[in-house]
Amino acid sequence: MDPAFEPLFQQFLQHLRVEKRLSAHTLRAYTGDVKDWASELKTQGFHTVADLEAGLKPHHLRSFLAKRMPSMEKSSLARRLSVVRHFLKWLKVKGHLQRDLAVWVPSPRLDRKLPRFLKIDEMDSLLSAPDPTTWAGKRDRALLEFLYSTGVRVSEAVAANWEDLDLDDGWIRVVGKGQKERRIPVGQVAIQALKELQTESEGPVFKNRMGTRLTTRSVARILAKYLVKAEVVKTLSPHGVRHSYATHLLASGADLRTIQELLGHSKLTTTQRYTHVDLGALLDEYQNAHPLKNK
Repeated sequence: MDPAFEPLFQQFLQHLRVEKRLSAHTLRAYTGDVKDWASELKTQGFHTVADLEAGLKPHHLRSFLAKRMPSMEKSSLARRLSVVRHFLKWLKVKGHLQRDLAVWVPSPRLDRKLPRFLKIDEMDSLLSAPDPTTWAGKRDRALLEFLYSTGVRVSEAVAANWEDLDLDDGWIRVVGKGQKERRIPVGQVAIQALKELQTESEGPVFKNRMGTRLTTRSVARILAKYLVKAEVVKTLSPHGVRHSYATHLLASGADLRTIQELLGHSKLTTTQRYTHVDLGALLDEYQNAHPLKNK
């Protein structure tokens, strides 16, 4: 009897979880995408892999995407199609399909957006905004300095533990996307701010008042608060601090391969978007590569 889809979808999600080692956030998104497509297949009359092999055509996939276009960003549509393609390729690898059925439909063309970032003077104002005489101000100053000094993702920052840090030599070990580990230099200004914050030798670096680890949403709220205090007239997510880090490094003459390594990008093309940012003004403001040299 030809296998029905439900157990195959579960095996595919297990493949993403164990073999691809996707993050919990990405896995949740992909799980939703898979369930959505499974529902669409039933609507279109596909119940087994044999049905799929015999009847799936490009217009079925186009119809699936077209129904979601009014309510979805192009990036979400592209991700959804990517999951469908991956599932079909996986079926072929596992021997359930004789041919790759996903090659018929091109991925939606994405609008290329330049990363939002702060200029040097704006970043200086932001980093000077917390009051280091209070516990919260001391934590927030260390947090902002750390984000800008390392360029880590906000998820990597909130996951940081004191035992991951080498404050003497200025390094931190982080585990990024796909559970890939990398070591990143930490600038002296950030190291000093971290030393002033430290009261323990292990456990979360950045905590809330209840003593538990900060969340990514908490970091976003903290950043928004100090953008207002610093009178920076921009809306910026914590990822924007990472963009600022990369843009300032590039403006200072750091090569793309180095930036790729520091950011933990798996593809150089992801890092290359920073070359589209107008760096003329930044070159005049920023002479030393950051964070390898002090501010």
